[in-house]
Amino acid sequence: MAWSWRLEKSDGSPVGMSEETFTTQADAETWLGENWRALREDEVDQVTLLDDENVVYGPMSLHDPQ
Repeated sequence: MAWSWRLEKSDGSPVGMSEETFTTQADAETWLGENWRALREDEVDQVTLLDDENVVYGPMSLHDPQ
């Protein structure tokens, strides 16, 4: 298994993938917790967690709830 994040705009269009892949879901989620602010600065609006190419969950907004 290889866990990764698909980086997206708010309309769901992809803008890239996380530069790293992870061996566990927990490692992927920890990475996101440490990097979500930098992703927002790079104009990423939401992320989707993938296990290989299968969607685990998402999209998940990186914006503050309104």
